[in-house]
Parts: sequence; structure tokens; C-alpha cells
Amino acid sequence: MQFLGAVRRWAEFAQLGKIRPIPIESRQPDQALLGPIATLPCVVVKGIESERMSEIESFRALGLALGLGLLVGLQRERAKPDLAGIRTFTIITLLGAATGLLSSEQSQWPILIGMLAVAVMLVVGNLFIIKTKRGSAGITTEMAALMMYVVGALLALNQIAIGIVLAGGTAVLLQWKQPLHSFVKQIGEQEIRAITKFVLLALIILPLLPDKTYGPYEVLNPYKIWLMVVLIVGISAGAFVAHLFLKPRSGSVLGGILGGLISSTATTVSFARQTKTNIATASHASLVIVIASTVVYLRILFEIAVVAPGLLPHVALPLIVMLIFMSGLSALQFVKAARSEEFDVSSSNPVQLKPALIFGALYAIVLLVAAAARDYIGASALYAVAGFSGLTDVDAITLSAAELYTQGRIGADIAWRVVLLASLSNLVFKAAIVGLLGSRQVFVEIASLFGSSVVAGAAILWLLPAIR
Repeated sequence: MQFLGAVRRWAEFAQLGKIRPIPIESRQPDQALLGPIATLPCVVVKGIESERMSEIESFRALGLALGLGLLVGLQRERAKPDLAGIRTFTIITLLGAATGLLSSEQSQWPILIGMLAVAVMLVVGNLFIIKTKRGSAGITTEMAALMMYVVGALLALNQIAIGIVLAGGTAVLLQWKQPLHSFVKQIGEQEIRAITKFVLLALIILPLLPDKTYGPYEVLNPYKIWLMVVLIVGISAGAFVAHLFLKPRSGSVLGGILGGLISSTATTVSFARQTKTNIATASHASLVIVIASTVVYLRILFEIAVVAPGLLPHVALPLIVMLIFMSGLSALQFVKAARSEEFDVSSSNPVQLKPALIFGALYAIVLLVAAAARDYIGASALYAVAGFSGLTDVDAITLSAAELYTQGRIGADIAWRVVLLASLSNLVFKAAIVGLLGSRQVFVEIASLFGSSVVAGAAILWLLPAIR
């Protein structure tokens, strides 16, 4: 009787599709001789465990739907909408999870029918509000309700991470209504053009470029070259938007930080010129310039972490030492500038197509010249390329060195020296700019600050191999 009962249970589980018979090859020899009878108890246990696991996953999906629905519903309840509050949002999310559990891989009709039903109820609710004049009809709450229905369905389909991210993003967007509206009111036509141009660079031009290497040395990849352009322009554009948002509260320190993220060279030119007409602001101009040049090392570290993460441990020590040293100089200049006159910190739009094209061409040229110099002359020739290209742009040689390291053309020991040498060359160039465009006082201050930084960098280049 026990044997017949086991056979009956085995047949029931087989019909439900909840068993996975154990292959004969994986059994012991005696089990293979006995055939499927020897595996009946194991099959029954596996079927029961599978059913229990399915129930646990279903309850987990419903529990997450309940929690996320309460989260978004709580925000809507506090906003006092006319259509849906905490209970409605929770029920809609649970409904999405329930329809997701009812659907299968062969049929998704329960989810679609449930979404249609929610949409119809939202429309009816809005029509009732308009007819009774109990409030104003909108679309934000309605779209959020549909989104939470989709979240519930995703949870039931075991897309847990996507569902949580969508629910969290929805809650944040709903809560940030006032800050987002205030931010939009602050930006003008210039900022809109900057955002539009960045979208053009990143989302329209980039996907169209071929991801193949061309030319001699096989280092010219149009997609990767333009990706570097998008990276640099993206950093500058983000800092520019942050500067506009914080401008009423920004001072010399914040202006220097954002200036370094946007363009330390452009910041140097701008503030050096201002000291020609207002000598009293020389100390503050020097503070902004030295902070902007200090932030360059953070920017370089970030670029290398994105482009060549394997190189980061090798360049971190020398660049962090320079960052700490120049931060100390910035602190000393801050104490000195506290006694002088402060002025408005301004910045121009960094997202321009012409400079982006110029940077892309410069990056490609530096990459090609560095590869040629490496093959024809040797690794030492890269130092000359770094010193020359670093005069006008540190990003191009930094990304070129990172790319050559990734390709295995140069070692980490050469790569970090190339990057550091380029940054020191750029300090010399900016000091020369201050001497040509700025007042004598700001030149003396920058010359002493940058001069000591170059000496410190040279000491790192000379002593660091012995330290290691």
C-alpha cells in the first residue's frame, strides 16, 4: 500500500510539472538497477520543497509590493491628492503583484487586463473630480499609480531589483517636486542649450560611431575617442550646472572647486584678467586659481578610475601626495585671502561643439604620437610628449596614457610618471598665463604657489621609485 501511495503521489507531482527526475547516470549503481522506484521518495520530497519555495517567493513578492506601495502612497497622502492616497496606491501595487502571480510565461493577459482596469478607474476618477469640481485633475498621480502597478507585476515576475529601483525613483521624484521646479526656474536659455548639446554628444553621435580600431598602431578607435569627449564634457557640464544652482551661495572656495571640474585653464584665464582692473581681489583670484588646479588631481583620479581601473592603484600614491600638498597651499592662501576683498565667481558654458571636436582631435593626436614615440624612440619619448601636450590640456595625455596602459603598450611605472609630468607642465603653463594676463601681485602669488608645487612634483618623480 505504501508503494502504491508513493506511485500515486509521484504521478500527481509529474502531472503538475513539479519534479525533476534524477538522471540514471548520476545515481549509484544499485539505484540504476532498481530504476525509478528507488527515486520515488526523493521525487516526492523535491516536489514538496519546490511547492514551498514557490509559496515563499510569492509571499515575498506580495510583502515587497505592500511595503513599496505604502512608501509611495505615504508620499501621495502627504501631498493631499484628489484621486489616490496611501490605501489606493498600496492596493494598486498589490493588484499588480497578484496579476503577475496569475500570469505565466505563455500568457501575460492577467497583467495587461489588470493594467487596463487600473487605467479605466483612474480615468473615471478624474472625470468624477472634474464633474463635481472637488479638485483639479492632473497626470502625475495617475502615472505614479500606473508605475506602481507595473512595480507590483515586476516583483511577482521575480524582477526584484528593477521593481525596487522604479518604486524608489518614483518616490524620490514625487517628493522632489518643489526642488525640481525651482531648479528649472533657475536655468536659462544658455543652460538649456548646454544640456541639449551634451545629449547630442552622448546619446546621438556616440552610438553612431564604429567601435573599431583604425590607422597605424591600431590605437584610433572613433567610439572610444568620442567616449573620452563625452566623459570630459560630462564632468564639466555637471560642474557648470552645479555652479549655476549654487551660485547665490558660492564663494571663492566653491568657485575654485567647480572651476577645476569645469576647466582649470579657463578659470585661470578668467580670474587673472579680473585682477587687471581690480587689484584688491588678487588674493581671492589666487585662491580660486590654486584650488582649481588642486581639484585637477581629483579629476585625473576619477578619469583613470573610469577608463583604466587597473592603473588606479599605481597612480593613486603620487597624485594623492600632490593633492594633499596643494590642498595645504590652498589653505594657506585661504587664510591670506580672508583679509582681502571678495568678488563674484562666474563661469561660462563649457558644453560647446567646437571645443569638444578640438579635444577629440587633440586626444587622437596625442594617442597616435605617444604610440609612435613609444615604438620608434622608446618609453622615454613619452615624457617629452607629456610635457608638451600637458601645457594646454592634461585630460588628453591622461586618457592617452590610460588607454596605452590598457592596451599593454606601456607599464604602470611609465604611465603614472607621464600623467604627473603632464600635470606639472600644465601648472607652468597656467603660471605663464597669469603673468601675461593678470596683475603683478597675483602673478607673484601664483608663481610661488605653483613653483613650490612643481618642486614637490619633481621630488616625487625622483624619490618615489626609491620609496617603492
